[in-house]
This record gives sequence, structure tokens and C-alpha cells, in this order.
Amino acid sequence: MMEPFRIAVPDAVLKDLRVRLARSRVPDGLEGVGWEQGTDPSYLRELLEIWRTDFDWRTQETRLNKFPQFKAGVGEGQDAIGLHFLHVQSPHKAARPLLLLHGWPGSVIEFTKIIPMLTRPEDYGGRPESAFHVVAPSLPGYGYSEAPRTRGADPRRIAGWMDNLMREVLGYESYFAQGGDWGSVIASWIAYDQPRAVRGLHLNMAGLRPTLGAQSPPLSEAEKAFLAEARRKRSEDFAYQAIQGTRPQTLGVALNDSPAGLAAWLVEKFRAWSDCRGNLENSFSSEDLLTNLTWYWITGSITSSIRLYYEFRQGDAGPPEGTRVETPTAFADFPKEILRPPREWVERAYNVVRWSEMPRGGHFAAWEQPRLLAEDLRAACDEID
Repeated sequence: MMEPFRIAVPDAVLKDLRVRLARSRVPDGLEGVGWEQGTDPSYLRELLEIWRTDFDWRTQETRLNKFPQFKAGVGEGQDAIGLHFLHVQSPHKAARPLLLLHGWPGSVIEFTKIIPMLTRPEDYGGRPESAFHVVAPSLPGYGYSEAPRTRGADPRRIAGWMDNLMREVLGYESYFAQGGDWGSVIASWIAYDQPRAVRGLHLNMAGLRPTLGAQSPPLSEAEKAFLAEARRKRSEDFAYQAIQGTRPQTLGVALNDSPAGLAAWLVEKFRAWSDCRGNLENSFSSEDLLTNLTWYWITGSITSSIRLYYEFRQGDAGPPEGTRVETPTAFADFPKEILRPPREWVERAYNVVRWSEMPRGGHFAAWEQPRLLAEDLRAACDEID
């Protein structure tokens, strides 16, 4: 059963947050180090003070509640789970259903800029024929969606829940799917497992790795360079994946108890993975960042969100050797994405029908460059249709 939902955070929760922020103990850093060893302490102190004194959650709560929100159960028996989602229908009756899937450390909040561009494209230089009815769920364990209580909630299982939401709960027989980060992995699994349901994929990150075997074509020079860069990144920049993929509960205690710790852990990722050129304000306002941080804080969902990394390590890594996602796939290649595979690498795992070299933007495409992403998404789905 689907029920309307509105955000209403108790005053006591916000008061407790301000008290904790006032008691933050931010450690000193080495002189001249800046962000080299993690989040810059001086930047963090400034952000925490803004969070404590200037940031107005109630304004953001009112803004977010303008988007139609719902809760619904998907799955049956022990596989059932409750999902929170935005369902913003276009005024154009012929609009196409679109599933928008976020990742970590983002949330459905990152889609609030792009949703109007997709539901009413004529207001942003597009055509009414390119409109979508948008469904943007909070992933299980994120925000107001229920956290899984048993093992096995990996991206492939989540894909099944998302397809259930679209077809069984909302009644969309077929739909498009778009995602980055975890969203790209989950959207890819939906397309692989339910090829008749997904009319087309639009990705801004390659969600599934190709399976290489004796019958695979030799690696190109571009692919070899990409794999070398991926190995370097894993050894130098991906420590967060190691801890979140092995000991999420231990880390989660600290992040769930300290807003300063939560901010330090997430903000570093926003700076490192965006096209901000070292200055977060080039890609995100402090209001953007703090709204997302507060979302994780008020829902107490940081631990369950990072647990997805553990489940990913235990679950399916990709389709069996010799298979790939045959759904028509459009790929938006943003220049500051964490890893940028060449087209031939992506084509090993996907039926790529459109490849767009984006002029700017990073990992958080819907937040950083909503107009560019919306335009490419509309054009891609128009071509696929």
C-alpha cells in the first residue's frame, strides 16, 4: 500500500544536533597540509559553525515537502521492505516513466534541481515530448527508507525492490532508468534481470564491470591505461571502500554519534569527487552540503547506508562471463568522475548506443550540472524511443 509522506523532524532532534555541534572537538592538523590528510580542520570548523548557527533546516524541510513523497512496501514475506520515494508526475500525459537512482554519500536531495527539468522540459529549453514522470527512491537504509534487517541486501536484491516499486506499486509496465554511483549498479542489474521492463539506461558511471575470459578481445591501450589508473586509485584513494566494505558497524558508531565526524567523512568525498577545483563552493553551496548532512543525521541512516559496501562485497559482482546488459544504454562521461573508463571498456558490459563527452562536472552530476545531465538524459531517451 502506498501512503503519502511528509518530512516533520521533531524540534528535540534539531536542538540535540545544535548541542552536539557546539561541543565538537575538531583536532588540529599539521601546518600547510590542508586537505592532503583528509578534511581540512579549518574548513570543517567553519562549516560546523554555519550548521550550528545559520543553517535553517525548517526552510529546507518546507522546500523538500513541495515534492510529492510517499512510502510503500515492496517485496513479500522476509523479502519485504518499506521504501521512501519522490513521485513527481509531469503535466504531460504522454510523459515517460523514469527511475532516478542516487548513490553514496548522496541522497534523493541531489535530484531536487533536476526533477523540474525532467517533468517540465519546456521551461528549460526542452520539448514537452521529452517529459518524464519521475520516481526517485531513497535506497534501502538511506534517509527515510527502511534499513534491511538481514544479510543479503546487495545491489542486485535492491534492483528487484526497485523494479517492484515501479511495476507492482506504481503500475508502470516499462520505464527508463538513470543512475550514478550505486544507482548505476542497481539500474544495471534491473536492466539485466528485467530486460523487458527497462526501455533504456542512462548512466553517468559504469555500474558493472565486464567479465574477461579466454574468448574476450584483447585489451586496448586505453583500457590498459584505465585499469592501471584504477589500481592506483584503489591503493591511494579508496581506503573508505575498505573500511566500509569490511567494518561498517565500527565506523558507523562514530559517524552516527558525532555530527562533526559525519561532516568530515562526507565532505571530503564531495570535494574529492566533484569538479570543484579544490574549492567546494564551486560545485556546492554550504546549504546544499548541510541539507544532505542533516538528512543523514535526522534519519540516523549513515551506518545502514555504508553497510551497502559490505553487502556488495558478499554479493554478485557482475553478470556471468560472456553476457552483458543488452538494454540500449547511454553513457554521460563527466570529466571529474572518480574513474573514467574508455568507451570500449564500457561496451564490453553494455549495449552502448550513445556516448556523451560532457564539458564539465564530476561524480555528483545531478547536483553539479543538472541542466547538462537533464539535456543529455532527455536526448538519449528520445533517441532510444
